Amino acid sequence: MRSFISHTFTAVVVMAASSAAAVPPSIVTQGNGAAVACASCHGVDGAGNPQAGFPVLAQLPPAYFAKQIADFKAGTRTHPVMTPIAQAMSVEDAESTARHYASQPRPKAGASTVDPAVIARGKNLAINGAWDRQVPPCFKCHAVDGLGVAPAFPAIAGQHAAYTVSQLQAWKTGARTNDPQKLMKAVAENLTDDDIRSVAEYLATLGTRREGK
Repeated sequence: MRSFISHTFTAVVVMAASSAAAVPPSIVTQGNGAAVACASCHGVDGAGNPQAGFPVLAQLPPAYFAKQIADFKAGTRTHPVMTPIAQAMSVEDAESTARHYASQPRPKAGASTVDPAVIARGKNLAINGAWDRQVPPCFKCHAVDGLGVAPAFPAIAGQHAAYTVSQLQAWKTGARTNDPQKLMKAVAENLTDDDIRSVAEYLATLGTRREGK
């Protein structure tokens, strides 16, 4: 009987600890007054909102996430919504949010209704690039299947197509410049609008990070 009680108590403690560890930080669920809750736009699970233009944050490398917040704070990356929120976040807010979203599973891609020819064109660019136009494959930096390489290259698989389009266009026009090596700017400048749409639609169809990875 004593053994049973001991095992039961241990199980309860482990479950309680796991539950506590899974509780999102307050900046994600409640905000901090000046900064609205991250979940109000990106969801607690980091799945984002494609209709509103809010990207997937799940499984972003923590260092990459923290850099983006720092860039918004410093003005080296700008956005009418994110800039004031980032400026109201402390370093601890950014770090705890980064850890939380990095631990969330990438959302599963839904069935695409886009023309298969568009998807095929995007797949070719992602896998093979267009070297005659100095466009390397997306997967050369962002890894096979777009799963990302921490800390500098985020996962792009399963990202909402509209968000990917907006960022590639921002790199192309110079509206986004927070890339120290200017890699994305150089790539985006050699992409046509059709290229951008095609690769964004293809990346949106990709699955999630493999189990255990």
